[in-house]
Amino acid sequence: MSVEGRTALVTGAGNGLGRAIAGRLAGAGARVILVGRVREKLDVVAAEVTGAGGSARVAPADVSRPDAVTGLARLLTGETISILINNAGVAGPVRPLVEVTPDEWDEVFAANVRSMYLMCRAFLPPMIGRGGGDMINIASVSGKRPLANRTPYTASKMAVIGLTTTLAHEVGPLGVCVNSLSPGPVEGERMERNFRLEAERSGITIEEARAAFVGRAALGRMVSEHEVADAVLAMLAMPGLCAADIDLSAGMVGR
Repeated sequence: MSVEGRTALVTGAGNGLGRAIAGRLAGAGARVILVGRVREKLDVVAAEVTGAGGSARVAPADVSRPDAVTGLARLLTGETISILINNAGVAGPVRPLVEVTPDEWDEVFAANVRSMYLMCRAFLPPMIGRGGGDMINIASVSGKRPLANRTPYTASKMAVIGLTTTLAHEVGPLGVCVNSLSPGPVEGERMERNFRLEAERSGITIEEARAAFVGRAALGRMVSEHEVADAVLAMLAMPGLCAADIDLSAGMVGR
């Protein structure tokens, strides 16, 4: 199945994985709708997409807020969105659970889980009405194995996987495929932040924190944003893939 000529909405598209995924989809011929909280960042990504010959539309919104998602759906009335990539999320605090505040916990779940629920509620009905569509939720291998001092994040990503598998059985019979992709640690600013915080907390160097983390992977490395973007495109090319969670972790998780 080709994505050429289809319209894909990508949340968290202003940087990181969302930026890479949007660029890869556009490069394969999809028209991308870039959603995120900061218009300036989305404009940069849109310029990259159009500069490479692709098609992009910018639609700023904080998808953790019900009113913002309602407004986004209203703004995009008339768009035939057949691909929804729920990528928006935050890393959350790097501290023991007993030191995490209720506000910090709620912030992580609002960004990582409630945003997906709101986007599904807003954009699934048209897919169901047309009898087809694809949704990929970005989860994490952190939702499937211990990760000390990251309880809000790991709990939220496990929730994403549960949302995905259950929703797939709700809407699969109606023609909509729902899957999740679970990257391992992804090279970039977010992981460098986590390594720095872990080093400060544990009294070790940043290099030691990084080595301890990536040493759990069979390949002994992190994955790249571009590898994650390629995986999204590959998943969309498999029409029989439904209710699946795909690990892309350089061997961080083995089953």
